[in-house]
Amino acid sequence: MLLAASITPFDWNRILWSDDAPPLYLLEVAARCVFTYILTLGVLRITGRRGVKQLSLFELSIVLALGSAAGDAMFYDDVPLSHVVVVFAAVALMYVGFNRLTEHLPRFSDWLEGAPVLLVEEGVVNMSNFRKQRLNQKELFGELRQQQIEHLGQVRRVYIEATGEMSIFFFDDTDVRPGLPIWPERVDAAVRRVSEAGNFACAQCGTVQLLPRGGVATCPSCQCDKWVPTCDDKRVQ
Repeated sequence: MLLAASITPFDWNRILWSDDAPPLYLLEVAARCVFTYILTLGVLRITGRRGVKQLSLFELSIVLALGSAAGDAMFYDDVPLSHVVVVFAAVALMYVGFNRLTEHLPRFSDWLEGAPVLLVEEGVVNMSNFRKQRLNQKELFGELRQQQIEHLGQVRRVYIEATGEMSIFFFDDTDVRPGLPIWPERVDAAVRRVSEAGNFACAQCGTVQLLPRGGVATCPSCQCDKWVPTCDDKRVQ
């Protein structure tokens, strides 16, 4: 309560200026910004061009560390620039050293940055791998729709890379098979009992099964009991 009483709300002198530093200190703040910005650019140059595309977890942690060190040094008068230089140098050395380790130790690379994970194989979602990635079906199908994919029967394999991006490999048109449609309205219309005989895809993993009229079934791959009529359209490019 004492602290709250000592602060005057909307005190523009306090808001715009600091009682602990003279107005001329603003010039030092500008100089600190220039210095730390150039230092940040220098370290990012060491990380290479890949760092400006899609960041891995390791690269993101480096950016956060550099941002914290640079931000504090830009306007806090009690943060010596020599300390900032040491932080930046240490981060740059860690980046170079860890990159060398990942080149020679594949397991260390997988632990540090992650490894590609197979999500879809031969038109069916690999549910064991899929669940480990903390993804949901909407996210996966949304990524596939961005590539003009209508159903899983058009997809040979899908990998989620260490950067979080997805690599997609397609069947040739002659090899496209019946698969689970990934349009939201088709998936939302999944039923437990089918009205007509034919090929139906599991609404969860895409496993295709021939069901009789009025039939009900449980998917042998994921134990889901909802089904969607398959689609076998060729991919439009």
